[in-house]
Parts: sequence; C-alpha cells; structure tokens
Amino acid sequence: MLGPMDEYPVHQLPAPIAWPGSSDRNFYDRSYFNAHDRTGDIFVITGIGYYPNLGVKDAFLLVRRGDTQTAVHLSDAIDADRLNQHVGGYRVEVVEPLRKLRIVLDDTEGVAADLTWEGLFDVVQEQPHIMRRGNRITLDAQRFAQVGTWSGQLSIDGQDVAVDPARWIGSRDRSWGIRPIGEPEPAGRPDDPPFEGMWWLYIPMAFDDFGIVIIMQEDPHGFRSLNDCTRIWKDGRVEQLGWPRVKIHYRSGTRIPTGATVEATAFDGAPLRFEVESKLPVPIHVGGGYGGDSDWLHGVWKGPDFTERLTYDMTDPAIIGRAGFGVIDHVGRAVCRDADGTEREGWGLFEHGALGRHDPSGFADWLSVAP
Repeated sequence: MLGPMDEYPVHQLPAPIAWPGSSDRNFYDRSYFNAHDRTGDIFVITGIGYYPNLGVKDAFLLVRRGDTQTAVHLSDAIDADRLNQHVGGYRVEVVEPLRKLRIVLDDTEGVAADLTWEGLFDVVQEQPHIMRRGNRITLDAQRFAQVGTWSGQLSIDGQDVAVDPARWIGSRDRSWGIRPIGEPEPAGRPDDPPFEGMWWLYIPMAFDDFGIVIIMQEDPHGFRSLNDCTRIWKDGRVEQLGWPRVKIHYRSGTRIPTGATVEATAFDGAPLRFEVESKLPVPIHVGGGYGGDSDWLHGVWKGPDFTERLTYDMTDPAIIGRAGFGVIDHVGRAVCRDADGTEREGWGLFEHGALGRHDPSGFADWLSVAP
C-alpha cells in the first residue's frame, strides 16, 4: 500500500474531492529528498508536505555549503489537486511512477533549482510505526524509501551548481499518517510518565550492486520500537538484515555524530558490518522545519502565498548551540564488509538524533553530552 497522494498511474486513480486519510488533526502526507556530490562540500535537502485537516501545504529547500546554511520556505492554503504537487514556485513532477521525478523551484529570493531524481533500486517499504503518549496516538505512520541519482542545476545568488548524475546521489522517501506538526495541540492532562526523549537512526545508501535502508528508533531505556534493516539488490531481491547492533561515534562534548558502526546479519547468517562516516552535517531543525526549529515548522499556517529565505552562519555560537540538540542529516559514506572480507563503498544519507535521555548512549537527560 502506498500513500494517499502517491504516484499511481493516472488511469488507476479515481477522482475524489475529499482527501483520504485519518480525521486526526495531525494527519500528513510528506515527501523528503536529499542530494549531494560525495565531496562533503554541499548538501541539499528539500521536501513538500500536505496537512489536509489543518488546511495547509508547505515546502522547503535547505542547502549547506561550507559554513553557510540557506533555507527557503513556502506555504499556502491546501488544494484538492493531488496529482499536481506544488506550493508557490515549488513543484514536484512525477515523470515515471516510483522511478523518476523532477523538482523545480522557480527563483525565490535568489535560490532556484531544477533537479531530476532517478531511482537505482526498487522501493523499500517501512513497517508501520506507532507511538503513544498516554491514551493519545502521537505517531501512526509509515514510509517508503529509495536511493538514486540526481541531475540538473541549482542556483544560489547567481552562482550555478551543475548536478551531474555520475557524482550526485541521494535518497527520497514518502511518509504519511499521523505525526506531531509544528502547531501545538490544546492542553490536556500532562504526560504520565513524561516524555523523556527518543533515539533515531535512518541510513538509506547506495552501493554498486545493492542499496540498504536502515530505520531504527529506541526509547530512553534502549527498547527498540522500530527495527527495519533491508538490503535490496539490483535484480529486485529483498533481504532482511536482522536485528543490527549500533554504535554511534559522537564528537566529544556534543551529541553530533562523526559516524556509526552497524553490525548486521545477512540472510544466510553471515555477519555484515557497515562503517558509516559523516562528511557534512546539516541540522534539519535549523531552517528545515523539523522538531525544535525555532524559525519555521511544518504544517503551520503562515498566510497565503508565503515565502521567506533565511541564512545561517554555522560558526555562530548561538547556531552551534541549537544544532547539537536535534536530528542531523549528514552527507554519508559507508564501507560494507562481508564475512569473507570483501569491502564495498556506498554513499547516501546518515541521519541521526539522540533527544533527551538514552541510557545505552550514556545520556542521562536532555542536556548531557558525550565524554
């Protein structure tokens, strides 16, 4: 099953007026994309989301180059045209369902993009993911993910960046369901017990002959509420990689990871080891609209035809303080080592966040950091 606004061929779709999905105020349908050239010099993250029960749709494009992070935000009233995904001058065009799509951002305060993504492997579908706080379901969602190549052009303040598919790579995912959005809910009884944090890991990467998608979430005790580790081969075979053991390598005095070691198990029982490293971190809660962003959050009504551009100096102590406590997307490089010693290099996304308490990591509260 795919999402309510997804890329079915048109002849398979009815023509509904209402948006299918939950009546929960926090129902959403969002696409996420990332792109980089494997150098660690640039990372592009972008997405579009629809929030039908809030009457809002929005999009963003986030670019980090060196010590500068640039964000473009767009928001507007939702519409019923599900096959024409657009917000202002931002649009997503499906060229071939689940294989190829195009993202266009018309010039918006000096930033423009025309990028085409083409999948390298078939879709990997995540298992349903559910979280509760007391009697309230706060997360009931699932996604599909793919890794692929990018082509086209990006322009920032008149400087053009050529996007060559021989070098540019990245992943995209589509998730839908219920999840917290930027707008706070009406007060109710306080959480009992209170929310103490979460640990999250998401690694979609492409190797020469296979792709991997790793999605994990743990509670403060280290109990894993989501474990999805899949390898998909070019010939379409799908292989589950067991219950991986993960060690995140943090920069001392921070919660910013420099890499991770993932020990998985191949289908035949042989050990499989991924050594992942960060080439460039992009905190998606600094201009990206994700949890903890103090400037802009997804699903919040900003008025009709809203656009803005924000620029961040990532060496500013105030920004550094914000960046270290949230989910960070990294230009990711990985080396996969098979049991026979064979090594393969992969590239893609390394996304991690350790929020609040996490006993296995040694984080006792919201502010503790790595030794």
